[in-house]
Amino acid sequence: MKLNFTGFSDPGLVRSNNQDAYYIDPEGRFFIVADGMGGHAGGEEASRIATREIQAYLENNWQSSESSQELLAQALWRANEAILQDQQNYPERADMGTTAVVVVFRAPESPWCAHVGDSRLYRFRESRLEQITEDHTWVARAIKLGDITFDEARIHPFRHVLSRCLGREDLHQIDVQPLDVKVGDLLLLCSDGLTEELADQNITDCLKENYLVEKAVYSLVEAAKAQGGHDNITVAIVAVEDTSQNSQ
Repeated sequence: MKLNFTGFSDPGLVRSNNQDAYYIDPEGRFFIVADGMGGHAGGEEASRIATREIQAYLENNWQSSESSQELLAQALWRANEAILQDQQNYPERADMGTTAVVVVFRAPESPWCAHVGDSRLYRFRESRLEQITEDHTWVARAIKLGDITFDEARIHPFRHVLSRCLGREDLHQIDVQPLDVKVGDLLLLCSDGLTEELADQNITDCLKENYLVEKAVYSLVEAAKAQGGHDNITVAIVAVEDTSQNSQ
């Protein structure tokens, strides 16, 4: 399995700072997107800590006997602990937190994903977009219970209220799942700065028109900015290619 991948983060058109963070392993082993919250400095710090801690844990334990499921869960738990410790050291950042979505490709296992919050993982297969992760938000739960519709959720005043994020003492669960991928698939990791501006159909249209990962990433970011760019926008795309194709 060959991978071609790239990512980009843009502050958007409204905010002066960027509270998103992302990391792409140069060898294509893992991919991280985080979206911080909690004030100007707090959000930036939370996403930075999470990305740093997840990266470090994955790199240091990549060859361990832990399964990919265990590896991912431990990486995110370590990130949560590091943010909590920083909150104790710097009380002015006590309300900071961050989302995180992480994908690992660790042979011979299938790829795995872990996430907390509303940063998302999508799979684009045969011109069809599917959201793989489930948002940890008030509105996502309300949709599941049938209390509101999907269209109502897009404009609901509580749409940004997270039910789970890194940086909380009461974080009790991290969602970890195996991924079904095959040649020709694209995996899209993104912060909600993308999905707040673009509906799934808009994202689908961009991916159909720009199958090269570099063009697709920048097309999505520019499309989100054209719709207002009210939040920071971070996008990472992983293309699963035939072994006969070149990888980055």
